[in-house]
Amino acid sequence: MKESTTLLNTDLEKYGLKDVKAHWNLSPEELQKITVEKGMGEETSNGTLAVNTGKFTGRSPQDRFIVKDDYTADRVWWGKVNKPVSPENFDRLQVEVENYLSGKELYVRDGSVCADPKYKMNVRTIAELPWSSMFVFNMFLRPSAKELENFQEDWLVLCAPNYECPDPQGYGIRQGNFSILNFTKKIALVGGSAYTGEIKKGIFSALNMILPTDKNVLPMHCSANVGEEGDTAIFFGLSGTGKTTLSADPNRKLIGDDEHGWTAENNIFNFEGGCYAKVIDLTEEKEPDIFRAIKPGALLENVVIKENGEVDYMDGSITQNTRVSYPIYHIDNIQEPSYAENPKNIFFLTCDAFGVLPPVSKLTPGQAAYHFISGYTAKVAGTEAGITEPVPSFSACFGAPFMPLHPTVYAEMLSKKMTEAGVNVWLINTGWSGGPHGVGSRIKLKYTRAMITEILKGSLENVEFDQHPIFGLFMPKYCPNVPIEMLDPMNTWLQKGGYISKAIQLAHSFHLNFEKFANEASQQIIEGGPLIDEHHHLDVHM
Repeated sequence: MKESTTLLNTDLEKYGLKDVKAHWNLSPEELQKITVEKGMGEETSNGTLAVNTGKFTGRSPQDRFIVKDDYTADRVWWGKVNKPVSPENFDRLQVEVENYLSGKELYVRDGSVCADPKYKMNVRTIAELPWSSMFVFNMFLRPSAKELENFQEDWLVLCAPNYECPDPQGYGIRQGNFSILNFTKKIALVGGSAYTGEIKKGIFSALNMILPTDKNVLPMHCSANVGEEGDTAIFFGLSGTGKTTLSADPNRKLIGDDEHGWTAENNIFNFEGGCYAKVIDLTEEKEPDIFRAIKPGALLENVVIKENGEVDYMDGSITQNTRVSYPIYHIDNIQEPSYAENPKNIFFLTCDAFGVLPPVSKLTPGQAAYHFISGYTAKVAGTEAGITEPVPSFSACFGAPFMPLHPTVYAEMLSKKMTEAGVNVWLINTGWSGGPHGVGSRIKLKYTRAMITEILKGSLENVEFDQHPIFGLFMPKYCPNVPIEMLDPMNTWLQKGGYISKAIQLAHSFHLNFEKFANEASQQIIEGGPLIDEHHHLDVHM
């Protein structure tokens, strides 16, 4: 790759940027050097760049907007997640940002997303900060020198972290920062926040609209890996459920850890060229792949650095959401390029802090769609101020903040693809057994890994299953290398009555959450929910 080119004015004027000094496609080494020289970051003892993202150390979901125009008006599921802004207000904000960036030193990065060449989308990012450009180098796919020669972007990202809108109400937004997608102009506008995840998730949200609408591809918030026989496995799960940990398997190659598409040709491809991992409490023993990937070229965010230059991963004083981005080639065992065919198994990971759900169960297509739309996990006591009991948490399609369409659109696509491809879908509880959090104990990682390994080997294809009396899930009666008494969660509770009442309580939470989707869902999906209806208690014979 050419090391760097600095071009003046002319080529950025078409974006309304005047008198800028533009650095094009600098290498990560150059960007790191500039960041340190400008006092915007420091190097840790092993030479990794660490930066502080300032006021925002996470995404700001209430300040995310989609331009409401002919393309989006009738397609987008408008509401708390997808908030509209008018094309006129977008145009005015875009001019504001262009004027703000004019006269500055800017960092341009040409990259692409979607590893399957058939679906590749080129993205040009123009950023105010050098390390934002380094993040994009890590996270997007890196074009070859030849591809860069005639690069034409499909989407443009304008990123101005230090710009703040002086009159938010006048522009139809909530406060000075914003992250806005314009599907007609194909522009993502990020202002007022230096949190790099806004760039990544902006483009992810755009793909979640474009791929199902225009390309018949199901976009998924999941990790994926592929075995030696070419069989692909997909892992869905919200934060803290084990998505990154469980997809890192020494016997399988990682396709990607966060965002994938499932094509009509039955291929699975990574959207990205890197990983963006949480590093709070990180140790080499717990997450060897992530730990070893933190070396020069990686970008640490909001971590605390000790006097000797080492990172204190236990220190969450800036934020619990400490992060690292790194190019996927920092991981040893990867699939190159990042796509594979033949998905055979899908895992929905949930951390059930109530200790109710079975550690492993097999889902019918209706149940799979229902649990996909529900996107359940539980927040554990102590993770947030004021939480003393476990709290159910639902995020549609395991990624609600990034889904512009109605969740049932994605769920119907998933059901159809599952049925056509003959894929097995499994619900894996990585949470509690033997009682809720505080009473029972967390299911051991070695047992969860064993369940997944045996499923991937095909060991559960001929075992008998019991149906859960309340959730209707099918629980295997036997799984190699897992204690039999664990497989039915009721067996692990001392008080069977306590188990039943807790299970009914959780079933009610599912029903209540699902009400907002029910009018768009098919009968098959509705029937995939818990067997008790909202108003009847179950008579279980012990």
